[in-house]
Amino acid sequence: MEIPPDRIAAIRLASHHLSDTAFQTPKEIVSWMGAMQAQDYSMAKLAIGVRLPECTDRRIEDSFNRGDILRTHVMRPTWHFVTPENIRGMLLLSGGKIKSSSRSRDRDLGITAELYSQTNRIIRKALEGNKHLTKKELTAELEKAKIKTDTARMTHFMIHAEADAIVCSGALRGKEHTYALLDERAPAHQTPSREEALANLVQAYFQSHCPATLQDFVWWSGLSLTEAKKGMEAVRTNFFPEKINGQTYWTAASFSEIPKMKKSAFLLPAFDEYIIAYADRRAILPSENLRKAVSSNGIFRPVIVVNGQVVGTWKKSSAKTRQPILFDYFEQPGESVQNLLHATTIFR
Repeated sequence: MEIPPDRIAAIRLASHHLSDTAFQTPKEIVSWMGAMQAQDYSMAKLAIGVRLPECTDRRIEDSFNRGDILRTHVMRPTWHFVTPENIRGMLLLSGGKIKSSSRSRDRDLGITAELYSQTNRIIRKALEGNKHLTKKELTAELEKAKIKTDTARMTHFMIHAEADAIVCSGALRGKEHTYALLDERAPAHQTPSREEALANLVQAYFQSHCPATLQDFVWWSGLSLTEAKKGMEAVRTNFFPEKINGQTYWTAASFSEIPKMKKSAFLLPAFDEYIIAYADRRAILPSENLRKAVSSNGIFRPVIVVNGQVVGTWKKSSAKTRQPILFDYFEQPGESVQNLLHATTIFR
């Protein structure tokens, strides 16, 4: 089946729950998306909020503090929002890759497998009993055991503890982030098999990011193409292939009829899934504008999306002015688009 490339955006606006949603909670959004990149915590909250028009920053933060949504290193790896129900399956798939990717640097830092075992034990003991501690407080616990804890080593210790399914995000303490025991935030009632975890991840990605290619999934997940094909075979009855510009895209069966494109405008945050989750972004961001939205060192800027297409970037004004948002368009839009964007509320 061949469909025109400009229809990709119409389907993606729907699959991302940007054009419309029946979801009511931050957890429902994160669960649907599978995982949402979250190294910039404020921007990651906005990524949820833009998909829940009636939601507020406070509601999202309350959900995070309760542990309805968790923040940890999975995939590629970087920080992501995930749900307690999905986190263990994702760590099962990506934990080994995360640890193996650091081995060369581990040697430079003098970190051994035995030392990781020791730091894991100390971290676990310090957090037992639903204690939520900051990185600084956990550093002090390791220093009591005479373990050298410079910034680089602590980063490795904590990411390794995340990959080993020992820690995840705890509740905020003011503006400070904390760590908590994963066993206490997401009790392991039943850990899926690797095959089940792979099928679940493929299902989550393609239902929420379609149309997308297997290469897109490989980029997003950090898994291999062989794994991507295996996962798709397990769930392919829920999707159908489409040929677009000679590439095979997979689309959820629920989008067998292409949604009608409605006039829309969104201010999406930095690192939003609508942009970052694809190896090939040309369907919504032409190559000539790519470096305006994504820096050469991989910084994904906040973007303006009109009718599914990235048309510029935005940022908050540093001064208290009548125009709190500064727009930088690739091409000057018409007055109706400008009015629509100026009426857009990015958060409450």
